[in-house]
Formats: sequence, structure tokens, C-alpha cells
Amino acid sequence: MYDRVFSGKFFFHGSFQDLDIGVENGIITGIKKHINEEKKILKNGIIPAGTDTHVHFRDPGETDKEDFSTGTISAIFGGTTTVFDMPNNRRKIDNYAAYSDKLEIVRRKAFCDFGLYSMFTGHNANIINKESSGIKIFMGETTNARALVDFDEEGIQSINKMRIPVVFHAEDGTCLKNHEGIAKNLKEYSDARPMDCEEIAIKRAGEMGFKNGVITHITHGVDTPYIKEVTPHHILLNYDMPLGPYGKVNPPLRSRETQQDLLDGLIAGKFSIVSSDHAPHVQNDKRDFEYSKAGIIGVETRIPLMMALVQKKLLSFDTFYKTCILNPAQLFSLRKGEIKVGNYADFMSVDFSSMERINDYRLHSKNPGSPFNGFDAIFPSDVIMRGETVIEGRELIGDRMGKYIRQLK
Repeated sequence: MYDRVFSGKFFFHGSFQDLDIGVENGIITGIKKHINEEKKILKNGIIPAGTDTHVHFRDPGETDKEDFSTGTISAIFGGTTTVFDMPNNRRKIDNYAAYSDKLEIVRRKAFCDFGLYSMFTGHNANIINKESSGIKIFMGETTNARALVDFDEEGIQSINKMRIPVVFHAEDGTCLKNHEGIAKNLKEYSDARPMDCEEIAIKRAGEMGFKNGVITHITHGVDTPYIKEVTPHHILLNYDMPLGPYGKVNPPLRSRETQQDLLDGLIAGKFSIVSSDHAPHVQNDKRDFEYSKAGIIGVETRIPLMMALVQKKLLSFDTFYKTCILNPAQLFSLRKGEIKVGNYADFMSVDFSSMERINDYRLHSKNPGSPFNGFDAIFPSDVIMRGETVIEGRELIGDRMGKYIRQLK
């Protein structure tokens, strides 16, 4: 006997197959052609739910921009059931107490499962919470984060012993200062934070000797020994588009040619992970370009945008599946991202013919202004997390059942 049985056309072993999936205590325990028990029929194609390894939910400290409730609701509406939240809160998550306090605040609000990063500032390895899901290193100044100036070898070895991902915001701080200037549009902002600053930082990061390294939000083709992450906004947007402050982000949007090269690189399999870098701001922070804050929302649109590219035959299903679903889960050793016995029953049903235009007023972020307004997308109709239906017919029916990933090991 199973707690629940789901029936439908599941993506399993590289193809869509008519299967019954038996679930016990939120975990897949049976995969069969037929299970002779009462079952919930899921329509359309059923694929594993996604993991977003890079979000900024602003909670605690700036909950006027986002909080863990609205952020995780946005995630599940976009087919993502696990998120990893960055440590550049207003109170930086760079020590044991700050991490523990944040965890206690956000775990009461989460609609989806989550992990939390701690910040390595160069000499604080001995006070980083050992429960941290990952480590974030900011090599240049950005929202609520100063540039990493130097570091100690003992700290690197201490972090390597934690055996968790180490992710880099790779813009070199000295290079950024050398290019400082007033930027009144997206092109000028790209000039003020040029690709040279990325290349310097990526090279330096590769020489640091961290294990499990990840270079986040890469904006152009570059070599590195680390895992490469790319975002939907860097592969689909460029500084020639009339996006105004809503296109302002760190690192910046680049030229149309560079953007196309980046998209071609994703299509060719040169990137391992697609993450959203979801970073909301209040409307007043996006009014005047020169003084506006950098950040783009995307946790709800990441998977829908990529699925639209698949439907248009611009991106292979295999590349979409690996970069948005499988590889992000594997990076953090989650029992997710694949339909198999022993994994959590996290999946979504998708009608690939249900293309629609993104309307940011219908998004669920606390501040839903999106540069992807009007872009084609395919949203999941149903989302199941650990065997519980949380989205049904594009409506939220689940409650705050998100768990800290250490509870899921």
C-alpha cells in the first residue's frame, strides 16, 4: 500500500512514459506500468520539479521587497520546489548567529524547500555556520556586499572540508572602481561594469583552490575550471532593449551580439546550470536609472521561459532538463531532479502547447515588475512537492510545508 499514487505520462529514463508512481512519506517507492490502487491522474507531460540555486528573497531585513512567503510561492508557481537563498541580506549572513537567526525566521514562512548560503569575506571561515548549504563569495561590490579583498589559505581549506558548493559573484572590485562613472542607461551601465572585470575575477577565482566552485551569472563566453551558471536575463535580454531600470542588474546586460553568443553557448551545452538570480526591489528603487537599484526578478519565470524555448525548438529538452532541473539538484546532492525510487516526489505537469505571454501583474512576487513582461512562457498547470499537490490548475492549494534541506537528507 502507498500513501498516494500518481498516474500519467512521466519523463523517465530519457522519454515520456505512461506510468504509475507510488509515494510513501513523500518519497517515490514504486514506479510501475500499473499499480492497482486509487490514483490521482495527472494530465499532460510530467517532469521533475526544478531547483533554483540562486535567489535573493531579502528576508530578513528588506521584506518590503520580498519575503520568504511570497518568494517561495513565486517559485512553486514557476515549477520550482527547492530554492537556495543568498547571504547578502541587510544583516550579512557571515557568522553562526546570523545564519541561525535567519533560518528560524524563514523556515516558518517557506512554501517550498530551501537551503541558505553563508558569505565568505576572506577571514571568517572559523565563524561560518557549519550547517550552511553553500558558500557565497562576492569579489566585487553589489547589493549589501563589499568586495573580497584578500583571503587566507587556512580559511579555504576549512571551507573545502565542509564539502558544499562555493559560488562566486565574479566581478573584480578593483576593476569596477577603475571604471566607476555615472550611468544613465543600460549601455553606459555595461561600460561601467565591463566584461574585463568579470574575466579578471573569474581567473582569480579559478586560482583560489576551492572545491565545488561555481561561477554565477556569467555574461559572456569564458573558460574556468569551475561549474558555469547562466541566467535567463543574460541569455534573453540585452542593453539595446527599452527596459530602463528594470533591466539594471549586476553583472549588467551586454550587447545583442554577446547575448546571442551566450544563448548559443547554452544551446551548445557549455553551461551546467540556469538559475534566476531573483533579486526584487520596491518600485521606488526602479524609478530613475542613475540611482535605481540593480536586480531582476525571475524565480517564477525561469522554467517557463526555458520551456517556451524548448517548444520553439530553439533549445533541446535535454539541455533544459539538465540545466534547470537535474544539475542544480545534483550540485547540492538533493534527492530531487529525477523520477526514481528513493527520490522525493517532486514533479509538475506541463502542457507544452499552452504558450502564453508573461503578464507581470499576474506574477506572485511582492514586487512583480519584470523585464520579461510580454515574453513567451509555458507555466506548469500542477505542481507536486514531496507527494503533496501544491499547485492545481494554476491555483495555489498547498500551505507552508517547505523544509530546510538538512531535514531532507
